Amino acid sequence: MAAYAIVQASGKQFWVEENRFYNFDKLPLMPGEVFKLNRVLLMKKHDLTLVGKPFLHNTCLVEATVIRHLASSKVRVYKMRSKKKTRRTFGSRSKLTRIIINSITPIKSTSSTCYL
Repeated sequence: MAAYAIVQASGKQFWVEENRFYNFDKLPLMPGEVFKLNRVLLMKKHDLTLVGKPFLHNTCLVEATVIRHLASSKVRVYKMRSKKKTRRTFGSRSKLTRIIINSITPIKSTSSTCYL
């Protein structure tokens, strides 16, 4: 299995792997920008497993690139009050940012399993 990490971004936790696409809530970044995810909860690469309490600070580096901004599929909400002839339909499309994970690398490795 390839390297993977569990990161916290946009108020959610994501299981991310190298060279895969993910949709996060809209990030204030331009397409093509490279950034680092610093809220890493867990990282596994080959035999090395790092577990943070709660985060891995200065121990793991997860680099990502912004691909583009997009909107999710429309969510429709229909409300009706029976016997009152009241109907209302509204919907929304949340704004997303598609990213690709470039690399997941440990910065220092002391043993096979580290609890920091």
